[in-house]
Amino acid sequence: MNKLTHLFERNIQWADEIKEKNPGFFTELSKQQAPEYLWIGCSDSRVPANQIVALPPGEVFVHRNIANVVVHTDLNCLSVIQFAVDYLKVKHIVVCGHYGCGGVKASMEEEDHGLIDNWLRHIKDVGRFHAAELEQLDEHARLDRLCELNVLEQAANVCNSSVVQNAWNSGADLSVHAWIYSIDNGLLKDLNLSVSSIKQMEQLNN
Repeated sequence: MNKLTHLFERNIQWADEIKEKNPGFFTELSKQQAPEYLWIGCSDSRVPANQIVALPPGEVFVHRNIANVVVHTDLNCLSVIQFAVDYLKVKHIVVCGHYGCGGVKASMEEEDHGLIDNWLRHIKDVGRFHAAELEQLDEHARLDRLCELNVLEQAANVCNSSVVQNAWNSGADLSVHAWIYSIDNGLLKDLNLSVSSIKQMEQLNN
């Protein structure tokens, strides 16, 4: 039976290296969780939230799924948002996609992908909303642009969620951001959506 012993060995090495640099790190980490950021990202193994922004464990609360989708019927995602906003009191929610996203690419294809096609339907809808713009682009540019549009749509869904709306109505210091990551160069791009109130959200919707 394969028990993945090499991963346990790597874990020991990682923990030892951190303790060597900061002997009290894990003791302090175990006492509380107080991140300022909720990261909603893609499950892609090449897009690790903490490493991208160079923050240590404990600084980023993370939810990931295929193509960083936020759906109003997804109780998993909504529960993460509620816990982050109501209990952890995060100040920023970052929806971060990435260029070349396999989920977004699959949503553009006609073939059957199985169960995941039901999930990708949400991205197909984004493509339909912006069909006139996307049809003007070549295949590569169309994929990149749909990745961006998907992030913007999902960030808007976060803003329109009851959890975030209630937080803003209560005067919470909370902002929602839309970012995208390039696996090719390791850099983040701000998609120029940053919303901190219902009034800003209404202006965006108009």
